[in-house]
Amino acid sequence: MDRIQTVVLGAGVVGLAVARQLALEGREVLLLEAADAFGTGTSSRNSEVIHAGIYYPPKSLKAKLCVRGKNLLYEYCEKFNVAHSRTKKMIVATTSDETEIL
Repeated sequence: MDRIQTVVLGAGVVGLAVARQLALEGREVLLLEAADAFGTGTSSRNSEVIHAGIYYPPKSLKAKLCVRGKNLLYEYCEKFNVAHSRTKKMIVATTSDETEIL
């Protein structure tokens, strides 16, 4: 650790992914986590669902990024043989307003 080039704060799923990518690019990375173990914060409460962006306003940046992230995640899982499932979801309208939205 003569020369740290990058410090990543938080060793949840995003922090670990960022630190990994930077290390693969040849950087010296220091990963800092306040908890006693990695992935015990917000990442530990992940629903383990790959979201499709359906709850964000259509054509919003959040919806576009969610769909792009979903596609990239499925590609990654397939490329590296990570077990995953492409499940379906049924959305049911319970009011006439929701029927119009669907």
